[in-house]
Amino acid sequence: MSTREAEPGGRSEAATSERAFVIVTGMSGAGRSTAAKALEDLGWFVIDNLPPGLLFAMAEEAGKVKLAADKVAAVVDVRSLAFTTDLNAAIEELEGRGVGVRVVFLEASDEELVRRFENVRRPHPLQGEGRLVDGITRERGILREVRANADLVIDTSSHNVHDLRNKIVAYFGGEDRPGLRLNVVSFGFKYGLPVDADLVVDCRFLPNPHWVPELRPMNGLDPSVRDYVLGQPGAKEFLDAYEEVLQVVAAGYAREGKSYATLAVGCTGGKHRSVAMAEQVAARLRDRGMEVQVSHRDVGRE
Repeated sequence: MSTREAEPGGRSEAATSERAFVIVTGMSGAGRSTAAKALEDLGWFVIDNLPPGLLFAMAEEAGKVKLAADKVAAVVDVRSLAFTTDLNAAIEELEGRGVGVRVVFLEASDEELVRRFENVRRPHPLQGEGRLVDGITRERGILREVRANADLVIDTSSHNVHDLRNKIVAYFGGEDRPGLRLNVVSFGFKYGLPVDADLVVDCRFLPNPHWVPELRPMNGLDPSVRDYVLGQPGAKEFLDAYEEVLQVVAAGYAREGKSYATLAVGCTGGKHRSVAMAEQVAARLRDRGMEVQVSHRDVGRE
């Protein structure tokens, strides 16, 4: 998702109702508290560590005090043994009463989660008498279904608290703005796919500027690299065709109530081709009136 809203078994109809709020969940150590604080700074009413069974009661209370429907959020975690069942039941009850729900799932790699827990010298809430990695593995199993059906998945593996806050602000700082918000991220295949990608573009069909000595130290933000990449046979034709494809996809996402999506644009190292092409895709979509943000995950790794 990755960034997902109204996916299979989804909640597109409810998600567009006038009454709606956000559930923030995900892996322990992935940044739930940071996300909650960012929402609070945006003026949201946020309750932390709320058991899934109390979600409907929270929604009712929010309605009584006339809180803005799109400014209410709850942070829930897996400390309940029946977490998945309880959360699914709570969402069904909310939507049965006309309250749209959007689930935000925070993710991070096992290695990064281990590092974070070791830095704060705290045990994982599910590790029991086992190792830290045992708790992480158990939590992933419990959350698998929740992650698969989440409306928005944010991978915080390479984010600090400021990066995560900026991402939350980008997604939720303008909830009154209609249409799909697209995050375009360039990456290197040799470093792995972005786990939160909805769509993936492979630019390795273009010649690699890495093999041009004068271009090797540069990246796709440099005009010389950009011009080299865009001047290759097939580059413009690909951009023209994919621009049209994205219009069809965006329209379909809108019909399904999907508000956020992540497009990952990859090449071998994530330094030249993917960066230049990601910038071009973003520019073309902005010209069509779409809200787009761009980031380059691996541009500094080579």
